[in-house]
Amino acid sequence: MSTWLLWLKGLIASLNGRLIGAVAGVSLTVALIASLGSFIVSSDAVMTEIAIKDVPVDWQILLNDNNNKDQVISAVKKATGYTALSTVGFADVKGFEAKTGSTTQVTAAGQVVGIDSNYINLFPGQIRSLIGQTKGVLVDQQTAANLQVSAGDYVSIRRVGLDPVKIKIDGIITIPNADSLFQKVGAPQGAQLQAPPDNVILLPLDTWNQIFEPQLKNNPSSVHTQLHVKIKHQLSQNPDTAYTQVNQLAKNVEAQIAGSGVIGNNLAARLDGVRSDALYAYVLFIFLGLPGAFLAILLTIAVVNSGRTRHREEQALLRVRGASLNQILYFRVAEALIIGIGGIVIGMILTFILSHWMTAAHIAMDSTLLLWLIISSAIGLILSLAAVLIPAWQDTRNTTVSSRKVVGRLKKPLWQRLYIDILFLLIAGAFFWRSASTGYQLVMAPEGVPQTSVDYTAFIAPFFLWVGGSLLFMRLLYKWLGIRNLISVLLKPISKQLSNVVSSSISRQRLLIVRGIILTALAFSFAVSTSVFNLTYNVQSHVDAVLTNGADVTVTATTNNPATSKLSDLKAIPGVVKAEAMQHRYAYVGNDLQDIYGIDAKQISEVTSMSNAYFQNGDASQTLLNLANTTDGVLVSEETVKDYQLKKGDIIKLRLQNAKDHQYHVVPFRFIGVVREFPTAPKDSFLVANDSYVSQMTGIDAKETILLKTNMDAVSIADKARKIISGIPGAKVNDLNSTQSIISSGLTAFNLHSLTSLELIFSILFVAGTAGLILALGLNERRRTFAILSALGAKQNQLGAFLWSEGVMVLIPGGIIGTLLGFGIAQMLVKMLKGVFDPPPETLFIPWGYLWCLMIFATISMVIGVVSSIYISQKQVTEDLRGS
Repeated sequence: MSTWLLWLKGLIASLNGRLIGAVAGVSLTVALIASLGSFIVSSDAVMTEIAIKDVPVDWQILLNDNNNKDQVISAVKKATGYTALSTVGFADVKGFEAKTGSTTQVTAAGQVVGIDSNYINLFPGQIRSLIGQTKGVLVDQQTAANLQVSAGDYVSIRRVGLDPVKIKIDGIITIPNADSLFQKVGAPQGAQLQAPPDNVILLPLDTWNQIFEPQLKNNPSSVHTQLHVKIKHQLSQNPDTAYTQVNQLAKNVEAQIAGSGVIGNNLAARLDGVRSDALYAYVLFIFLGLPGAFLAILLTIAVVNSGRTRHREEQALLRVRGASLNQILYFRVAEALIIGIGGIVIGMILTFILSHWMTAAHIAMDSTLLLWLIISSAIGLILSLAAVLIPAWQDTRNTTVSSRKVVGRLKKPLWQRLYIDILFLLIAGAFFWRSASTGYQLVMAPEGVPQTSVDYTAFIAPFFLWVGGSLLFMRLLYKWLGIRNLISVLLKPISKQLSNVVSSSISRQRLLIVRGIILTALAFSFAVSTSVFNLTYNVQSHVDAVLTNGADVTVTATTNNPATSKLSDLKAIPGVVKAEAMQHRYAYVGNDLQDIYGIDAKQISEVTSMSNAYFQNGDASQTLLNLANTTDGVLVSEETVKDYQLKKGDIIKLRLQNAKDHQYHVVPFRFIGVVREFPTAPKDSFLVANDSYVSQMTGIDAKETILLKTNMDAVSIADKARKIISGIPGAKVNDLNSTQSIISSGLTAFNLHSLTSLELIFSILFVAGTAGLILALGLNERRRTFAILSALGAKQNQLGAFLWSEGVMVLIPGGIIGTLLGFGIAQMLVKMLKGVFDPPPETLFIPWGYLWCLMIFATISMVIGVVSSIYISQKQVTEDLRGS
């Protein structure tokens, strides 16, 4: 034991670059894996928090018998408790009628909703006021447009089987979550209504009871009551688990109330929608994170192996002096423990710093995070033991004196003889072709189904490309470095008259140099693929924000009070480059009410982005040109085309509201193309047509939306725009920055940005390690050779010819190969991770600044490695000649 402790003390006292490098490699491995675990836990927590926070009403409980309301409330309180609860009445009506001037407007069927006086305060996201008061009789914006009414006007409610009732309007509102509010509670999955009612009026609950109690008696099926509930959010941080918990709570309540009510579980539906994002967190961990961890492991092994020759000499000396094999392995265990424990401690410190920066206050220590920390520490310890003990064990079994070399022709490695590199590349191409051509889904989270899954075969393509490409370049580099004349010519500017000698030296040790080149290439490929993917995502995130917001700044108003009355004033705002107005109306496709956008097809692209991905034919310019040249043309969303089995050239008969009688009339349109997405449009069903044709056929010239393109801060311009349109009832202004912060609050923003930032930092460290540290350690192991040259009279520039040539031979080919491989992997990642892009990118975006910094950092690391080797080789000539 005393000998073992003496060896341990000597290791610590003679702390050298190789030992420090090995500790650094283990610490990077531990920190990266643990930080990625924190990323996954944080992703789950953030997505669950956002999903829960944004649900205006957690449960809508449809009462089968109003007399059992107290029993239902008691069951909810017993199961989970609640933070808000309110009674809401729903009544079907034949329609609404209003007289304005000399015309009478009559709508189709609709619904009247009764709410408590404090409903808006209890569920603030459910109703948004536009004009007038927030209490009393409130009319939905679209209903007000159909009836041509505003606050202060009168509307008649046409009850089912009873006389109409006239009421006075107190305010105009909009219902942001109308789909969930008017859902058919208890309907089977997939059997929901296509759209909420077109005409809606809200009444105080007492007034609603007075008006519809007679209808309830005469026609019970047309009137029903719900309890709207906000439950206590004591849920798991994982969306999948939270989804299961909320469903179980709802089933528990339904079991207790014994058929007295049915729960519409909005909270579970929202969690259901983010489960795929949670799976993408794991997917991104594998695609973007594991290659970095694998590279850190390779770097650690390379650092440890860089001293293998010296280890053999030490082991031979110990054997000569009587040490047993077990004693030698015990000594190596001591070294491995120093590397492992030191790496784990430093790695945990780095993890704490990085996790705090990545996740801020969104994550707390729990069992899952603790498990990740244990796993990363175990991997670090196993890595250190394996990297040190396996080579030591092989050397103790196969050699006694390591100064003798094997003579004879070396066989090609098995992978070269079997062409594993070509096989891997073919497999990568096949799997990538399958994913790119079949339109498969990498992440499967079926709506309403608890089980979720990931197609893990998708990881085969990038992994096999990475490995196969590296092996192929190893094959080519080994042959290339064997051509001494070519190497001599290439190194002539560095080694000058010694180029032939240097090229011979490089050719003899080409296996070592090829390994250095490939390790450098892997580090560069990791950095390049991650940085390109990150920038491409960031750009597409901006495109998504423009798509959602419409433009840098968007002004929206109503048909009755359009924003175009202030168009000239908005154009005059300093910083506004271009302003373009467009129509936002509603049209019936069959019985489905859809958004229709009237645009100037020749001008719209000057004020907002028109990506080719928005259109099915992949050509935005040609599609808009076709629309401009077809007066009655209409672009139809993919969902509508599929639902109604439309073909290009078909005449589509839409119903639009006419200005003369405010009724919906048939207007023919010609279907000329498919639009997938459009600025400010919803994700599912919508239409795009020429504004001139819409105006002509409806008799309404109003344009409800104004898009502003700016060359200054959008927030400040939006503030000025709000002052200008403050007098227009119901008008509002949205800026790009605010919209981007809203849509970027889930997985594909905060957490993805943190992940890629983490990867970019580690990428630079890996490149520095491969281009500088590995090179310096490799040269340091051959310092006895350089010492002999110095003793024979070699000058500093002559020694430098060897060292600089090796440095350049490792850095430049490694950088070029790694960059090419990185771009290939980035392209594959973008194609296969299309689920995080909306819309998908048309091309990769290159982070030139980061790549230049990467190359500069790698060059500096290489220079430091070479200069330090030259310095050491000249300062320790005597010791190195003695073989110490």
